Formats: sequence, structure tokens, C-alpha cells
Amino acid sequence: MEPVNDPRLYSGRYQVTHLIARGGMAMVYRAQDQLLNRPVALKILYPELSADPLFVERFRREAQAAANLSHPSIVPVFDWGEDDGTYFIVMELIDGTSLAELLRGSRTLTPSRSAQLVAPVAAALGYAHRNGVVHRDVKPGNILITSDGQVKVTDFGIAQAVASEDHLAEAGSVMGTATYFSPEQAEGVAVDGRSDVYSLGVVLYEMIAGRPPFIGDSPVAVSSQHVHGSVPPPSQFNDSIPGDLEAIVMEALAKSPSQRYQTADEMRADLIRFTEGQPVRAFTRDAAFYGPDATRAVPSVVAGEHTQAVPLMTGPRTDVRRRRNNRTAIIATVVVLLLAIGGLAYFLTMNKTVTQMPDVTGQQVAVAVQQLRGDGLVIGATKSVSSPLPTGTVVSTDPKAGAKIKKGEIVTLKVSKGSVTFPVKIPDTTGKTLSDAENTLQQAKLLYKVSFTTIIPRTGGQPNTVLSQTPAGGVMGQTGDTVTITVLAPGTKFPVPNLVGSTTLQAASALGQVGLTVSPTASSQCSNTTASGLVLATVPGAGALVQSGTAVQLVTSSGYCKVVVPTVVGRGQAGATAALKTQGLLASYSVADPAFCTPSQIGTVVAQSAPPGSQVLYNSTVDLSICDSSGATTTVP
Repeated sequence: MEPVNDPRLYSGRYQVTHLIARGGMAMVYRAQDQLLNRPVALKILYPELSADPLFVERFRREAQAAANLSHPSIVPVFDWGEDDGTYFIVMELIDGTSLAELLRGSRTLTPSRSAQLVAPVAAALGYAHRNGVVHRDVKPGNILITSDGQVKVTDFGIAQAVASEDHLAEAGSVMGTATYFSPEQAEGVAVDGRSDVYSLGVVLYEMIAGRPPFIGDSPVAVSSQHVHGSVPPPSQFNDSIPGDLEAIVMEALAKSPSQRYQTADEMRADLIRFTEGQPVRAFTRDAAFYGPDATRAVPSVVAGEHTQAVPLMTGPRTDVRRRRNNRTAIIATVVVLLLAIGGLAYFLTMNKTVTQMPDVTGQQVAVAVQQLRGDGLVIGATKSVSSPLPTGTVVSTDPKAGAKIKKGEIVTLKVSKGSVTFPVKIPDTTGKTLSDAENTLQQAKLLYKVSFTTIIPRTGGQPNTVLSQTPAGGVMGQTGDTVTITVLAPGTKFPVPNLVGSTTLQAASALGQVGLTVSPTASSQCSNTTASGLVLATVPGAGALVQSGTAVQLVTSSGYCKVVVPTVVGRGQAGATAALKTQGLLASYSVADPAFCTPSQIGTVVAQSAPPGSQVLYNSTVDLSICDSSGATTTVP
């Protein structure tokens, strides 16, 4: 760790002290939690991510989901927040090292130690998957080993937030670490827990073989091999690897998710069987791993560790049977060589090339296949897609029509399955949280688009709550229609309402309606205009713009203030009344004893109950004695 030059304080609570690491999406610091007086790990997202409001919202939800994961092998998330446009998450500070450090320099671990370290990782992933969280970025850098030997997994949720369909790193890209991609992740299709199983298989492969299964001169080359290449058995690089452990690795690295361990818990169970010397189930399964792409030469470079954007891979996968031992490996190698020689001979005899890919879009798939095969092309995968074209019609091809292509190349067809829609009543999502609104629209088989606004309606609005939608709820539409939902953008500032004269209960309700809270710190001061116990002022003041969640301090009235009593002796009734009124006081008159009055004092004040210069409460009454033969007592406002 290196000390930081500027120990910045985030959210008035977390003070960074040392830089721990730089990652593909964030920088990790050691920080001190000033409130709880404990060290924490502070992961601060790069500015280019923090600038996207849609990512920030998804990041908030993923951070909340990760914070709900409570497992001995998962690094707990304590908090998340924003400080001056910078978003961060707060995690437990782990005293130890990462698996990436242990493997640096192509080092290997013993088979037994590798299985012992990976088993708790599989347990953590299994727990997360059961709670609806897919990691998406399992790699040695995200596996930590504490000083007392415990294994912990970190960074749940960030890759999910970045890789959401609304926030790809760029068009046609997927976020992650190419070395540890699953094939479906490289292709940009939907993933589940089995994708994490594949990535964990890559990690285990690297631990025992000293290198990952695929290396190349770029992330694109590596991710392409995950989709198209065959996995060389780890014993090819380390002949001391037990057959049972190799079987576990190859089971996890099946190209098709249906041929892998179906859960991380299944993989963990096999790892435990291996460490206990029992037969593993992977040895009895019939998974396929090999394909002709393995004969392709690729320059060797050090595998990348950073999470990054990689173009999506397309094309067919190649799955054939797994080698069981050295003898079958030799046979398989001979077969591959014979096939390669046969393919080369076939290629040499084909002296005619197709200069352009034929345009078969709009044709029925059977007609298109016949034409392409007649041109010497090989039909690969056919994918069904929704389209307004009739069912069974070719929508597009890969390579595209007009592209340069040679005989023997593989063509992928996208075939229309028709436009299958049904009438649906658009649900009303106004007032729902963004997450609930998304779930409601998905259940109705509707698409949605999130629109952010900084304009607060007159009726108020909560952050992360749907303000309006188009089309409106209740109208009829078709499944697949897009509903635009409008919510307040993260960081929207709200004006503090005018709460003067409100009770504290009324003030709390009014603040809650605009996403603000009442500060636990309260104060009071005297007031000559606001009754005791009512809100006199707020800090910040009424109309000030503050962010959602800001705690507003209420200042309540403690009652009337004290005022200075003026001198009114010697004044007439009208003058005395006016002088007291100027100070907010009332005058009460009584006739003075004539024995104390001289003829010149008739009609003037000769005594007052509150001495001049003394202080009394505003609106108090001062008793005045006036020389007057009438003898009446009056109170003058």
C-alpha cells in the first residue's frame, strides 16, 4: 500500500489513507471510518462510470443486493454513497493477499491446496446464486485469502451493473475480464450462475496448470477462444495433476452451460470428495470439450487481470468428447491431425472461391441452406429470432450478404420465428419504486426505457420512484411494446419547504414527501410571532436546494422573547400606551391615590409596575397609575 498525498474525507465519514490497488472499474483505498473508528476498504468508481445516471442507479441496486449477502466467504459490503459526484462502496478491509498475488509469475499450487481454496469460493457463489446475485467477474484478483487462511470473495454486483443491457461499455461490447469469461458471457447473451462456475473453473485451471486455458495477444483473441476454441487438459502443462481434479476442471469448463455443474454447490461437493479421497462425480459424466479450433496457433502473452470491455463473440461452439487418459489423448490427437490433413487436401482441391457472400435474406431456410451448400459453404448454427417476416424466413446471415468469403467457411443463419405478440393492458407504475416498476413491466412482457429528469413536479416526488409513464397505465398495448418511465435523476436537488408555523410532526411529513429527513439535532429560540412549540425556521433555510436524503434541522419557538420596559412616568395616557405598544407591551391603567397627585399631574402616569429598563416577556401587561379623579381602572391595548 502507498500513502495518499491528499487524505480526502468522503461523506464526512470515510478518510482515505492508503492506495491498495487500481482496477478496471475502480480504485481501492484503505480508509478510516471516523464514525465507528475502524479501518475499511473504500472502492471508488472511476469518473466515467459515475457520470452515467443509469449506471449509478443500477450500481446502487447491485450494491444493495451485495450488502444483503451474509456469508463467511463473502467480503461484506458495509455502505455505499456519493460525495461530490463520486460514487463509492465501503467493504470490510481484509488483512491478507489476493489469489492473483499467489499465482503471479505462473506459480502453481498443489492439487490438494487448490481444491481446498476453491471449495469455499464455490460455496460463496452458490449462496449468492440462491439469493439472485450472479458475480460475473470471478477471477483471482477478486478472491482474497486472509492472514489466518480464510477465503473470501469480493466485488459482487459491479460487473452486473456495468454489463446491464442499458449500459454496455460500448456498442457490441461486454464488461468483464476476458481471461475468465464464460462462452455465453463473451457472446453477450443472458448468463446465470453456471457462468460463474465456468469462470471458477478457469481459476482452478490456472492454479494447477500455471496458466489459464486460453491466452492470446489481445482480449478479443482470448474471448474468441472461449467461444470457439477447445480447452487443452491442464495435465498437458502439468503432468502431476490427478485425473479426478482434471475431471472437475473440465466439467466446469464445458462450452454448453447444460453440460457443466448445474450449481456451484455441485462443484463444491466434488471438490470436497477429491480432498477426502473419494471418487468424484465429474469422472462419470459425459461432457464435451474439444474442437478443431485447438489446432490454431496463438501468440502467448500474460493474461490480463483487469475487468474491461471486450467485443461480443459470435459463431458456433465446438463440443466433442473429453479425453480420459493419455492413450485416448494420443488417439484424439491423431484423429485431429488426420481431419486437419483431410481438410487441407479438400481445401487444396477447391480451386474456386466465392468472392461474395450470397444474399439469402427473405428466403425460406430450406431454400437458403440448399443454395449456400451448393456454393460450397458450411451451415453452422441457426438462431430463431422474433421478426415481422414470415416464420422460417432467413432474417440475416453471418457473414453478411456481400462480404468476402471462401468455400468451406461456416455461415450462421438467423431465422424468423414470426412476430408473436398478444394484447396486454399497460400496468400503471407511477408511484412505484424503479425496481418494482421494472418487475411489473417485465411480468407483463413489456419492454421499458428509463428517462431521468431533474424537474420536480408540483405535487412533489421521491427519488427512485416513477413520476410518470408513457403510454399511461390502463391503456391497451401489445407484448413487446416499450413503456417509458420517468424518474428523478440521481443527485437531483430538492428545495427545502417553508415549514414556519408547522408542528414538528407536520414538518417531518412535509420533508418526507420531498425525500428529505428531520435532523436529530434540534434547537429552539424565542419568537414574538410564532407560538411556542411550532417551527420557527429550518437549517438550511426554506427554498435552499439540497440533495435527497439531506437531514434538515428544525428550529422551534420557545415562546415570546423578553423586551425592555420603557419609561412612561410623566406621560399622558395616550403617550404611555404608544410607548409600551412600540415594545410589544400592553398598558393597564388604575387611578392613583389623590393624596399622591398634584394638580399638575392630573392626566399623567405617576407609577408603573415594571421598572424602566427591566425586561419582561413580549405581550406582557404593565400596570400604570394615573392621576385622575374618575377612579376607574382600564386596560389599553
